[in-house]
Amino acid sequence: MQSAAIASHRFGYSEPSLQAIAADPRGWVQAQLARPQAFDAAGLLTGSQAYALGLEVLRRNLQATDAEAEAAALPWRRQLREANLAGLQRRWQHAVTTDSPVAERWTGFWANHFCVAATRGTVAALVWPHEVEAIRPHALGRFTDLLRAAVLHPGMLLYLDNAQSVGPKSRAGLRRERGLNENLARELLELHTLGVNGGYTQADVTETARLLTGWTVRNDGSGTAFLPAIHEPGPKRVLGRSYPEGPDAIGLLLRDLSQHPSCASFIATKLARHFVTDDPPAALVDAVAARFRATDGDLQATAQALFAHPLAWSPDHAPKFKRPEELVLSALRSNRLPLLNVEPLAAAVQTMGQPLARAPSPQGWPDRTQDWLSPDALMKRLQWAERFAQTQGRAVDARAVASLAHGPDLSDTTRHQIERASSGVQALTLWLVSPEFQRR
Repeated sequence: MQSAAIASHRFGYSEPSLQAIAADPRGWVQAQLARPQAFDAAGLLTGSQAYALGLEVLRRNLQATDAEAEAAALPWRRQLREANLAGLQRRWQHAVTTDSPVAERWTGFWANHFCVAATRGTVAALVWPHEVEAIRPHALGRFTDLLRAAVLHPGMLLYLDNAQSVGPKSRAGLRRERGLNENLARELLELHTLGVNGGYTQADVTETARLLTGWTVRNDGSGTAFLPAIHEPGPKRVLGRSYPEGPDAIGLLLRDLSQHPSCASFIATKLARHFVTDDPPAALVDAVAARFRATDGDLQATAQALFAHPLAWSPDHAPKFKRPEELVLSALRSNRLPLLNVEPLAAAVQTMGQPLARAPSPQGWPDRTQDWLSPDALMKRLQWAERFAQTQGRAVDARAVASLAHGPDLSDTTRHQIERASSGVQALTLWLVSPEFQRR
């Protein structure tokens, strides 16, 4: 795999042509990290607006016990659906048209790392605001800042139940006999910072949960707040360090977790696995982790270390299998196709196994090829390619585009199949299902 193709397909969303990249593929990648194109969030719901909408939809759904109440709930459900489609449309439009697709892939990695899923009414409209407000502003900043923004956003506090967590010995806990919820504490240690083998114990999880009490979401739509009445009193001890009672403890804990040796290794492994190959070489992981530690979690420096390393550009790595969302975005971007209606494409992505904004767990979407490679998944991809080509094949010259997009990496077998296709529709179908297009 030539360097220009690696830059385009392994690190980006598949460019229509490699010609503009070929002179300096590494420079093309690094320039995007230094100057990523800004995301336009104008007109999209803010986190507070999304939470208020989710609460209203939940309230009306609970009241929908007769035909009249059911009819009254429909406009609110429609508004929620339209808000989510608008957020997805803007996200995809940016990915398809941006001048910095590598930076966009980088942002997508962190949105999945700090996964929030619309699994209940109060979170139903918060997935995209969480990405816009917590992830995008910090994806190339300090990891500690990103961690704090992601964890304390209303979307995360609601998704992982910390908004309902009450210190057992707090004033509210003693009155209402409500208890501690450890979901956010566990995922903060296991999924966000240290990894499952990061050296923490169940006692650390419980103490972290006690420390996190008080951080909740106000029902008036004003966003995240710290309420002393539900905060567990007294100091907390996590990973051998003591933290004081009160709201300042969260900043101290997140700083210490970010600087923990396990954090750098965990993050570096996930980055190398996502952007390079399922089983990345230890030397690459160690170099990225070392840069993360040396810069106190500077994510732009960490990204530059990853994408500058020779092992990241090796043509010998086993390629990654594109997730369904990546597949659709690559098809649009590489063929310069407009994103006119996101809804049928989102439905296609769901059919291929990735219901958007509804990841199966707080781990987010899996990142190994084996997780997306099955006979049924392959059949669904073939069916999608045929439908996509039926609508776009007459507007796309797949014979020319495939050659420009892959250059000499387009195999003779694939090239000959596309050239011998009986129509433009068949040519595009054959390219979309080819190994070169399905993998990155």
